[in-house]
Amino acid sequence: MKRELEILVKQMHSSTIPYEEAVRAFKRQYLREILLANRGNQCKAAVEMGIHRNTLSRTMNELGLELSEVRAGVKRPVRSVRPVISSVRENYR
Repeated sequence: MKRELEILVKQMHSSTIPYEEAVRAFKRQYLREILLANRGNQCKAAVEMGIHRNTLSRTMNELGLELSEVRAGVKRPVRSVRPVISSVRENYR
């Protein structure tokens, strides 16, 4: 992975991409991948990154990363796969 990052940085440098734009592109893609891995759940993504959810939300706004963009490719599991909460509640009564 380190080698791939070195190649990417060299490509960005040779394309004369400004530092601020390179950092912005990296942050945006990094946040997008973590949000995808957590199915758009900001709380879980923030915990995984070790930051507060509000910081994640603010950074997403600064980068123009919409949650709808992340959730577009994520579908909810079919009803037969989801846990049935009502049967769990009956066991506690």
